[in-house]
Amino acid sequence: MLRVLLLGMLAPAGLGLPVPTDPQPRGSQCVEHDCFALFRGPATFLAASQVCEHLQGHLMTVRSSVAADVISLLLSGDSDNGPNLWIGLQFPPGCKDPGHLGPLRGFQWVTGDNSTSYSRWERLQEGRTPICGPLCVAVSTVRSPAPGEPAWEERQCTAEAEGFLCEFHFAASCRPLAVESRAAVAANVSITYSTPFGASGADFQALPQGSSATVAPFGVELVCSAVAGEVEARWDRVTPGAWDCSVENGGCEHSCNQSAGASHCFCLGDAVLQADGRSCATAPVEPSCESLCEHFCVRNPDVPGAYTCMCETGYQLAADQHRCEDVDDCLQVPSLCPQRCVNTQGGFECQCYPGYDLLDGECIEPLDPCFGTDCEYQCQPLGQTDYRCICAEGFVPKADDPSRCQMFCNQTSCPADCDPNNPDNCQCPDGYILDDGSMCTDIDECDNNYCPHECRNLPGSYQCLCGPDSALAGQAGTDCDISEVQDEEGSGEPSVRPTPTATLSPSPTGPVHSGVLIGISIASLSLVVALLALLCHLRKKQGAMRAELEYKCGSPAKEVVLQQVRTPQKL
Repeated sequence: MLRVLLLGMLAPAGLGLPVPTDPQPRGSQCVEHDCFALFRGPATFLAASQVCEHLQGHLMTVRSSVAADVISLLLSGDSDNGPNLWIGLQFPPGCKDPGHLGPLRGFQWVTGDNSTSYSRWERLQEGRTPICGPLCVAVSTVRSPAPGEPAWEERQCTAEAEGFLCEFHFAASCRPLAVESRAAVAANVSITYSTPFGASGADFQALPQGSSATVAPFGVELVCSAVAGEVEARWDRVTPGAWDCSVENGGCEHSCNQSAGASHCFCLGDAVLQADGRSCATAPVEPSCESLCEHFCVRNPDVPGAYTCMCETGYQLAADQHRCEDVDDCLQVPSLCPQRCVNTQGGFECQCYPGYDLLDGECIEPLDPCFGTDCEYQCQPLGQTDYRCICAEGFVPKADDPSRCQMFCNQTSCPADCDPNNPDNCQCPDGYILDDGSMCTDIDECDNNYCPHECRNLPGSYQCLCGPDSALAGQAGTDCDISEVQDEEGSGEPSVRPTPTATLSPSPTGPVHSGVLIGISIASLSLVVALLALLCHLRKKQGAMRAELEYKCGSPAKEVVLQQVRTPQKL
C-alpha cells in the first residue's frame, strides 16, 4: 500500500501535476528538537525509508532507552496491533563474524554510523555463525523478552512490515501555546496544532520549528518561528500587531492591553515598539570595542570613540586595519627550520626530508637498524646496526629468504592456517595433510616404502637409515644412494652427507708403465658400474614418487589438500 502511495507522491511531481496529500501518521511525539511518528501500512524497508525522507526525515534510530520509551508510548496509543515496524537499522551486503562487532552486531543506522548506548535484540546470536546481509531490523512487541519493551528482529529488507517509525530533527522548537485559564473557560478556547511532517492534534509536549497553531474561537493562526540568537523558537505571525491578549500574551514582548475588543502591545521605559507591533527596542547603543576588531581592541582615552586594533602573535593587521591575516613565517631569511618549513595559521611547522627524524628541532638520520627493512612479519634489532626477521607463532623464516615466513609444525598435528572470512579455506605446512577440517596431521612417508632399508618418520619429514650394503652405510638421510643426495619429499631440513672428492695431479712424463694401464682399465670398469647404479637409482626414484602420489591422492579430499599444501603461503 505504502509503495503505491509513494509512487503516487513522486510520479505526479515529476510530471508537473499536483502532489497528493502526504501520509498521515497514526501517532507522534516530540522530545526537545527531535520528533517521532508512527505510520501504518505494509511496506518494504526501502519504501518506508523513502516516505520518511520525502517528509524531510529518516527511519527512526533507537540509540537510548528514551527512544525505546517513545516507541512504547506510540504503540500504547495505537489501536492497530500489527507486530512489526521498521526502524532505521540495516546490515550491508556481505558476511561478518558477530563476535567483535559491538552491541549492534555489525548493523548500521541509516544515518551511516553505529553509535548507541542501547540495544534490544529478540535473541542473542548463537555461537559465532557469521551474519550475512543485506538484512534490516523491525521492532516487535509480540516476541519481546521484556513486557512493554519492543524487541529488535532481523528481517529480509524486501519483506513487508506492518508499518514503520520515522524520526525528524529540527533546529528549534516551541512550547505549546499558553492560554489564560479564565479566558479559556469563558470562551471555550481550543487549539489545533499541525507539524511539518503531517501530524496534527491538540496534545503535544513540544512543537518543532515550522509547526502551525489555530486558536478557536479567536481565529488566531500562528507559526512556530526560530529567532536569530535565541535557543527556543517562538509563536509568531506575518500580520503586525497583537492578537488576543489571553493567548501567549498577545505575542507582546512586554505588556498587552485589550480594550474595546482590540489588543495592543506596550513597551517599558525608553523602549519603542517595532514595525511588527509586538517587539520593543531601545535607542542604538555604541558598539563595544571588542566587536569592532577581529582580535584585540584598545580604546584611546584621549579621543572619544577612537580605538586601535591589534593582532595575536603570528598575524598582522589587514589593509582595513580591523581584520587580522596570517604571516607566512616560512618566508623569513634565514629559514626557521633545518630542512622543510610548512606555514600554518598563526605559526609554522618544521618537517624533515624522507629518511630523517625531527629531534629537538634538528633533522637526524634514524638509528634504528630495522628502519627500511622488508621483514614480512616483524623486525628485531640486534645491537645498534644489525637486525633479524622473526615470524609469528606457527611460522619460521624461509631458509633461502629469511625476510619471508613459512608455516612450520614440529609435532604430529598442528592447527591449520584458515582464512577467518572463509573457514573452509585452510592450509598446512609441507609434509602435513588437512584432517578434521582445521587440523594438520603429519604424513607418514614410511608407509610408502620411501626407504630401501629402515625408515624413521619425523614431523613433516622422514629419514632413511642406510644399510650395510649401501654406499652410505650407517648414515641417515632421505636417500642412501651416494650418486644423488637430496630431500625429495617432506618439509624437514636436508641432511648433510659427505660428497666424495678427487684430487688430480699431473702425470709424470715418460713411458707408460704397465701398472698405469691396469689402473686405467679399472677406472673404466668403475665408470660403467657407476652408470648402471645411476640408472637403477632413477628407476627406484620413479617408483617411490608413484607410490607417494597414490598415497596422497587416494581420495578427492586428499588431492585438494595436496594442492593447497603446495600453494605458496601468504601471511
